[in-house]
Amino acid sequence: MKHLITITTTTCAAALLLTFLTETSTYAASKTKTIGVKSPDGRTEVIVTVAGDVRYDIVSNGDTLMSGNKVALRLADRTLGESASVRSSRITTVRETVRPDFKLKFAEVDNSYNLLTLTMKGDYRILWRVYDDGVAYRIETELPGKVEVLEEVAEFNMPGCENIVGQIADGIETDCEEIYTIEKTSQLDAGQIWEIPFIATYPDCKVLVSEFDLEDYPALFVKPYGDKSVKAFHSLNPVKFAPDDDRTLKIVEYSKGIAEVSGTRAFPWRYMLITGDDRKLAENRMPMRLAPKSRTDISWIKRGQTTWDWLNGIPFGPGIDFKGGINLETYKYYTDFAARNGVSYILLDEGWALDTENPYETNPELQLPELVEYASSKGIGVMLWLPWLTVEKNIDKLFGTFESWGIKGVKIDFMNRLDQWMVNYYERVAEEAARHHIVVLFHGAFHPGGLEYRYPNVLSYEGVRGLEFCARCTPDNTVFQPFIRNAVGPMDFTPGMMECRHSEHYGGGRPETPAVGTKASQLAQIVAFESGIQMLADNPCRYDVYPDCRDFMCRVPVEWDDTRVLAGALGEYYVVAKRSGDVWYIAGINNSTARDVTLNLNFLGDGVTGKMISFTDGPVADEIAMDYRQSYQDKVDSSDTITIHMARNGGYAAVITR
Repeated sequence: MKHLITITTTTCAAALLLTFLTETSTYAASKTKTIGVKSPDGRTEVIVTVAGDVRYDIVSNGDTLMSGNKVALRLADRTLGESASVRSSRITTVRETVRPDFKLKFAEVDNSYNLLTLTMKGDYRILWRVYDDGVAYRIETELPGKVEVLEEVAEFNMPGCENIVGQIADGIETDCEEIYTIEKTSQLDAGQIWEIPFIATYPDCKVLVSEFDLEDYPALFVKPYGDKSVKAFHSLNPVKFAPDDDRTLKIVEYSKGIAEVSGTRAFPWRYMLITGDDRKLAENRMPMRLAPKSRTDISWIKRGQTTWDWLNGIPFGPGIDFKGGINLETYKYYTDFAARNGVSYILLDEGWALDTENPYETNPELQLPELVEYASSKGIGVMLWLPWLTVEKNIDKLFGTFESWGIKGVKIDFMNRLDQWMVNYYERVAEEAARHHIVVLFHGAFHPGGLEYRYPNVLSYEGVRGLEFCARCTPDNTVFQPFIRNAVGPMDFTPGMMECRHSEHYGGGRPETPAVGTKASQLAQIVAFESGIQMLADNPCRYDVYPDCRDFMCRVPVEWDDTRVLAGALGEYYVVAKRSGDVWYIAGINNSTARDVTLNLNFLGDGVTGKMISFTDGPVADEIAMDYRQSYQDKVDSSDTITIHMARNGGYAAVITR
């Protein structure tokens, strides 16, 4: 049976007209069914086989990338996906355009795919979306009451895969800040726990594996279990805690399973972005395609940049006639800097409260009410840092109190877990904060999983080895971020240092923290890294020493109408052009090997001309990381080609205005 249906849809991101073609087949009970569904361009196919259990293969451009991946959900009283029987199948062709509420990469995204829906005996469905550039699947159930999930079976069997690139966790309690590792799939250790996202590399393509629409369910790890194979691994659900310290709790008892959930629900998407071009990894559109609907009013939410005091908090130098520290004079100084330079927020990190366990007793030298009033008079929002446990103990009244104080945002830290209880904590915080018009930045956090779409007041997540790691944050690791971690959602890397060193010259740390890498690379990171709240990690006094750098960085937006990755290779270098309105920014970041990259400016569009300001590594930047040059071009257009040089640990940044 075929049906041609035209409807108008409204999702988490408003959609255009949607047309789809449906084919439905109903099966009598039989032992084996094989059903294939191809991508719109026909180059990628998912082949599902139901023969007792449910498995699927992914074939792309003639190559089998995944083979015999088992899909099942082991519940306390039954297993969905074993002894399986198909009631019906349906293939639906979807064509729509989605417009995300927060333009992290794009103002709009094409969402065209073919959908296979298998309705199974036992009141559950399995859905596969097949895109030109990827595959996503999820399980949906219609079971009564509550169910306990003992295990999710999600296999990634990769017969042709050569390497896995990702982070190996130290354990199930992790801040997701480990360095990136490249492991041969033939040498994987069954004792390893790999974090999501990871990349599987093949001779002719790469596959980015991640998850989305994570709700009331633990976040995903994977563990090796056979030759060139990994499978889902989840933390058990904690049910009993004991005091540990003022920032966390010790888990003293787990349930038997990974989650207790409603029997009628959709489980998270597991998705695989497939590309033969490394640049497309960083342009990942899958989160926007799979994004859930917003559950809160978004009209009040303000995204932008913020100052930050933790790494380089003490102002000093000419014109500063007060003693810097956690006091009113210092933060008025930060506020004045933010107001002069169009920065949206100031963030007060640890020390604004006398005791991290008591968020209502503030440091008297800070005079917080006066500071908030002063900042508000200049259009600047105040954000406050808190340990997650303090928020948890005070969640019923904390955000209401902060709203009455005039606080506009919170940075919440040290969650360091991925279990169901903690995933639900994120949700409760986001919902309660939204109720009181407060934006949220999660540190000590796992990867973005869709909460930032349900509650767009969640502006960013850490879960990255950023500049606060000082000498341990190296360009050789940082250059992976656009292709893996930042590819799946907003990332708080805390870029923008003005003091820069190469690793062998580092010798620094708080409170005058340099970065490893060149100054041009620091300017580039402000553009390259995507976040709804972008940190300016250095002190205003150091930005004011370099007004050319300051003026460039403070004008970089955090929302983008278009993103074009111009050049790049996983773990080597990354060059991107981003458009906000009619202004284009270009950013390049490099590993420890110097290189030249030739760029075509045809992204500007036919007939478009502009003026370009560039920041490049200086002639001795390979030795002295502080060496940079600013240059001007009165006219560039879409026919121009430029060659940029990036020193070792270097970078490039530019802005093109009409």
